[in-house]
Amino acid sequence: MPASEAFLDTNVLLYLLSAETDKADRAEKLIAKGGVVSVQVLNEFVAVAMRKAGLTIAESREVLRAVRASCRVAALEAATHDRALDIAAETRVHVYDATIIAAAQECGCKVLHSEDMQHGQKFGAVRINNPFRS
Repeated sequence: MPASEAFLDTNVLLYLLSAETDKADRAEKLIAKGGVVSVQVLNEFVAVAMRKAGLTIAESREVLRAVRASCRVAALEAATHDRALDIAAETRVHVYDATIIAAAQECGCKVLHSEDMQHGQKFGAVRINNPFRS
């Protein structure tokens, strides 16, 4: 895995659907660089895209096809779940965010692009970067 490979949180993918062109452009550039997403991120994208943006599963698949062409998809294992519970217990981060952090750690990513977590915060070797900060 390249050292520059970053993990992408669900909100990065969701900004592909945004009317905020600046954020949509930033998301598109991040995804085009490649990186890692987990199956959880893909599932969360579909759930939110259907509920909030009115996309169908077919439309969601089309967006995710482009994401998957650029990004590696990490499977979630029981060990990821266990690590996430440890992170949640130690840091009081919500278990869904902790699962994304755990997956990023397991993939050896040094950066986790997320708007939902505190910019600059570190979880072991993983540093949170909010790519949408002004």
